[in-house]
Amino acid sequence: MRQQPEQQAPPVQRLRIRYAKRGRLRFTSHRDFSRAFERAVFRARLPMAYSSGFNPHPRISYAGAAPTGSASEAEYLEIGLAQVVDLVEVRVALEEALPDGLDVVAIAESPGGSLSDLLEASNWTLDVAADPEAAAAAVEAFLAEESVSVERMTKKGLREFDCRGAVVSLTAGPRDGGARLDLVLRHGVPSVRPDDVLTGLRSVAGLEAGQAPLLTRVAQGPLGADGTVGDPLGGSS
Repeated sequence: MRQQPEQQAPPVQRLRIRYAKRGRLRFTSHRDFSRAFERAVFRARLPMAYSSGFNPHPRISYAGAAPTGSASEAEYLEIGLAQVVDLVEVRVALEEALPDGLDVVAIAESPGGSLSDLLEASNWTLDVAADPEAAAAAVEAFLAEESVSVERMTKKGLREFDCRGAVVSLTAGPRDGGARLDLVLRHGVPSVRPDDVLTGLRSVAGLEAGQAPLLTRVAQGPLGADGTVGDPLGGSS
């Protein structure tokens, strides 16, 4: 019989990390980022805890990753450590080990529970090459609809779903060279992305976002009663 693998000790400390994807690094896929982060914790010599089994791997849990191609100031993950460490030292070590554009924003001790359960909604800015007045009119028309059906290609083929129901709030204003949309999206199934909302704006009101709209997640966390997105880390370093 195959010998059973040695059981690893549980983590003695769990840390939640907020990181950003900026500039050209917004085109990094989630798989590429996970590989880069695992290399970074190795270079930073963090005392990682490992899973049990025949192929132990560092205890890293990812949550709520943004779509490839979108920038983000609010991506989250959790790591388990075999020793108690200083949060400031961890942040400095990771910042030195990660490439520019994948940047640590904050670190906090995990209070327990599920990080994913705290990520109820996201606040996005969508910079589009559209006239601000036309964008505002399109937003008004979109919000007046009870549902807006869009299609997106998924791993299971072309799927049609409602993108209106996930929109908590949506406003439009001017920016240099176009318009900026401020969007709060509720997380759910199916997952509605900001580019789905742009597709909905085009189908409802003919709004053209241009060839390369910049989509940036500025916050991700619990959804407040007032429609704002809170901080899932609370006090953090």
